[in-house]
Amino acid sequence: MGKRSALGRGLGALIDDAERMKEGVPSINEVEIDKIEINPWQPRSEFDQESLNELAASIREIGLIQPVTVRKTNQDTYQIIAGERRLKAARIAGLKRIPAYIRLTEDEGMLEMALVENIQREDLNAIEIAFSYNRLIEECKITQENLSGRVGKKRSTIANYLRLLKLPAIIQKGIRDKKISMGHARALINVNDHDKQTFLYEQILTHDWSVRKVEEQVRLLDEQKTGKKKTASRLKYPKAYQAVKDDLAKILHANVDLSMNNRGKGKIVIPFRSVRDLERIVEQIKKQV
Repeated sequence: MGKRSALGRGLGALIDDAERMKEGVPSINEVEIDKIEINPWQPRSEFDQESLNELAASIREIGLIQPVTVRKTNQDTYQIIAGERRLKAARIAGLKRIPAYIRLTEDEGMLEMALVENIQREDLNAIEIAFSYNRLIEECKITQENLSGRVGKKRSTIANYLRLLKLPAIIQKGIRDKKISMGHARALINVNDHDKQTFLYEQILTHDWSVRKVEEQVRLLDEQKTGKKKTASRLKYPKAYQAVKDDLAKILHANVDLSMNNRGKGKIVIPFRSVRDLERIVEQIKKQV
């Protein structure tokens, strides 16, 4: 393996450029994998096992192409700065030694390097990205404007990620576990009441609401709060039809949406979560014919 490989440009290149002036061009070293410890500043908390196994299979076949970055903690041990996913996969692949850049850096510098490196190169979920942005701002004293330049994202994008951290913990966990999308989360952010946010979140899970459906419900909540008059297309049905809606939901064992405009025209919507659920609803309807 070449001593001055051009692997891993981006942040690595910036660091290399700075170190060339101080210490010369850093070389790639072979480090014993058992002597590398996990970085306590690592922003990523979970790794997909299937993805790790796929990477491990690739490493077995062609080796570890992109070196990890470590710092020396004492005479014979190292701590990972960037590349924990690669380190884990290399261990699964059974490697004894892996290529690594060895750097000297203070804890704050290590944190900043690890956070920026992972935001740019790893498939972090939205909550992990939000935590990383927040730590860069709070612990590394980086402004949103400077952070925008460092990670190559618009300031508004960074702000949207940071707003996710204001959501209730159960919703943050749902985002992390990919139960709801970033689009769902951005709609929920516009609701100021945590109880209402949680209620809508539960409705998303129960009825498999689309992002558009959530946005519509958020608008309705806002209209109710402000007293704004609803347009004809979103006029709620008369109370007399509540019994009809409830009867349909009971018969079909499904959530039923009923809407009607001021001319008496409307629609009935019966969402389903799968083909099997659709078939079940159809059978229930046939029984009533």
